[in-house]
Amino acid sequence: MDAHDLVRHHTIYACVMGSRAFGLATEASDTDRRGVYVAPTPLFWGFAKPPWHVDGPAEEQFSWELERFCELALRANPNALECLHSPLVERIDATGRELLTLRDAFLSRQVHETFSRYAAAQFNKLRSGAPRWKPAMHLLRLLTSSRDLLRTGELHIDVGDQRDHLLAVKRGEVPWSEVEARIIRLSDEADAAALRTPLAAEPDRARVEDFLIRVRRASAAVPEGAERQ
Repeated sequence: MDAHDLVRHHTIYACVMGSRAFGLATEASDTDRRGVYVAPTPLFWGFAKPPWHVDGPAEEQFSWELERFCELALRANPNALECLHSPLVERIDATGRELLTLRDAFLSRQVHETFSRYAAAQFNKLRSGAPRWKPAMHLLRLLTSSRDLLRTGELHIDVGDQRDHLLAVKRGEVPWSEVEARIIRLSDEADAAALRTPLAAEPDRARVEDFLIRVRRASAAVPEGAERQ
């Protein structure tokens, strides 16, 4: 089966991400699409396995196979977790709706380590060379989202009333020293929030795995040859 056909015919969940989902879109913003597809179980039985992710078929479109997506989300990958919380859902079926009911199962205190490690790497890049305003804006957004997630146990990706300030950072209208100071302050606040977060110590891996197995079994029940067109 062609990789793009997996996306066209077996996507269970697709959404818009990036600036449009974060509430930071301008007239010049691209439309970034992310999705999750379920590779039919019979495709795993031969030597050639289906791909774990697919670029396209549309521009700025990227999709994960369900198992790969779940693995990333269980490890608190920011891209995967935020995908599950996009307010701009473009495509969803019954399996996709069940995936969304598992959003809380993926969340745990691991988000602190994962988000903080990613943020530290991005901050180090920002501190070398000339100011890079757009990456700085997105880092501030991520750190705010991470801090609030650790405080409340809920992930919200829309920046809300921070939009104007963040767009001012993107335009280079905020002094770089102020941007750096805010990044450091948000990192410290996330560290403090992690000490008393309501999040569980570990994600609910068993619950997610039960879902994955049921999806695989349902796919395996399709008559032979029906998924190998």
